[in-house]
Amino acid sequence: MTYVTLSLVFLAVAAAVLAVALLTASDRRRLVARWWLPAVATAIALAVLTAVFDNVMIATGLMVYEPAHLVGILIGGAPIEDFAYPFAGLLLLPAVWLLLGRTRKDAGDDQ
Repeated sequence: MTYVTLSLVFLAVAAAVLAVALLTASDRRRLVARWWLPAVATAIALAVLTAVFDNVMIATGLMVYEPAHLVGILIGGAPIEDFAYPFAGLLLLPAVWLLLGRTRKDAGDDQ
């Protein structure tokens, strides 16, 4: 199995869970309208942080990849496949939040 195949599996599962969460949400239009800008900002931050820290970890030898299993697209020394996991998390976290039934009212109960 190549790294890109594994990455696509993670992204597909996360996207499917998010799709289910949004399809079952009664106020999905309001949620999407409220979440799209923070999601984009988070995606940009994740991309920058992943690029920086993956390159540091690869340069220090903490991570080593089998070149035959890589697509070959690198950002610095980090393979493009490394970026799938943070983005899968970006899709999965709000999905789990929705599926667990968190609302603004519920969030206020934690205080």
